[in-house]
Amino acid sequence: MDFETLVRAKNELVPRVHQLVAHLDPERKALELEQIEEKSAAPGFWDNPDLAKPVLMARGLLTDDIATAKKLSGGLEDLETALELSRDDSEMLGEAEVLEASLRQSVDSSELRMMLSGDLDRANAIVAIAPGAGGTESCDWAAMLLRMYLRYCELKGWPTEMIDYQDGDEAGVKGATFIVSAPYSYGYLRAEAGVHRLVRISPFDSAKRRHTSFAAVYVSPELDEDIDLDIPDKDLKIDVFRASGAGGQHVNRTESAVRFTHLPTGIVVSCQNERSQIKNRATALKVLKARLYVVERKKFEEKVAAASGEKSDVAWGSQIRSYVLQPYQMVKDHRTGCETSQTQKVLDGDLDEFIRTQLLAKSLKPSE
Repeated sequence: MDFETLVRAKNELVPRVHQLVAHLDPERKALELEQIEEKSAAPGFWDNPDLAKPVLMARGLLTDDIATAKKLSGGLEDLETALELSRDDSEMLGEAEVLEASLRQSVDSSELRMMLSGDLDRANAIVAIAPGAGGTESCDWAAMLLRMYLRYCELKGWPTEMIDYQDGDEAGVKGATFIVSAPYSYGYLRAEAGVHRLVRISPFDSAKRRHTSFAAVYVSPELDEDIDLDIPDKDLKIDVFRASGAGGQHVNRTESAVRFTHLPTGIVVSCQNERSQIKNRATALKVLKARLYVVERKKFEEKVAAASGEKSDVAWGSQIRSYVLQPYQMVKDHRTGCETSQTQKVLDGDLDEFIRTQLLAKSLKPSE
């Protein structure tokens, strides 16, 4: 960019930075952080981990918000300084351009965070992937989606824990569930819930014909301890079995894996990552409650929409996105119209534009 273009770009960023910093309110949050630090230093605070956990989570969120505000303000100051110096030193123009790109990326990311204002958007995410009808083709597609989301989390620096993984008969996966332990991960990933469609030349077809495969992605929030759902015993079918795949001699030789089937809804969840059946039962029950919470909330939102005469959002089981690899290259989100021909980048975890566009579309709805 030349100097004048950079100045215009900086001027466009100034009000956005000021709005974000005002929203983050670092001075007020610094006072709240001091109060939390005093509370965590009190005798006996660590005696009850269940009570300490939400306090520590609040401390982490406050620390992140304060750091974000400082980064935005500092980035704007650095850019303004670089632009001022570049009036007399043309070599500074390149540095100013780098600073502008970095600040713009920070602003875009922070604005996206502001859209996450739902009750549970700050929660960890539980992501489950299941192949649709189609045998090996769909199982392979489910494995591709699993890799895509794990790569997305890796690029974000979000820790993940696989709690269930079932190999396909010939290739791919029959099902997989993992937990993303990062603030706001549910707020971001909930935009990915739905059915994903793949069109490609099948690597399993000797005639090299084009096949269409489907896989479903379910995203649930990891619920706090104070949010509890009562599930009657009569509504549950519980199976125990030997864990499959790698996991050590003990995991494969004992019936430590657990599967819960919720009979009224047909939701099935399983966990096999722990050696202890008790721990697997606890994790599977947590995932089931999270899935049921999403279902019940969806029913409530649909009732509200029906009462107000509004058309409900895309329901479970609907196709939200197509990934076409043959006869052309295209990934298109059917809810927003967002599309790209960079299919490999998307399958490698580059989902920010799709998620941002969907969250922006949701935030602009009058009823949201």
